[in-house]
Amino acid sequence: MEIRYFPESDILYIKLIDGVSTESEEVAPYVVLDFDAKKRVLGIEIEDASQRMDLSKLEISALPLADLVFSQQRMPA
Repeated sequence: MEIRYFPESDILYIKLIDGVSTESEEVAPYVVLDFDAKKRVLGIEIEDASQRMDLSKLEISALPLADLVFSQQRMPA
């Protein structure tokens, strides 16, 4: 699973599994699910994310993580 924030478009994307999106559906205002050809949910897109949630904090609880990677988007020089 991967969580990415795109500040230029204010979109938060949660990639659940790898795959090719063949269909997207808005399931609630500003929330879009991406599906593959087998109708599996690949990811969740949240539009206008900074207006809908606190992006300064992420809490992870009780996940059986084998690897945790932190990365920060670098701004061009």
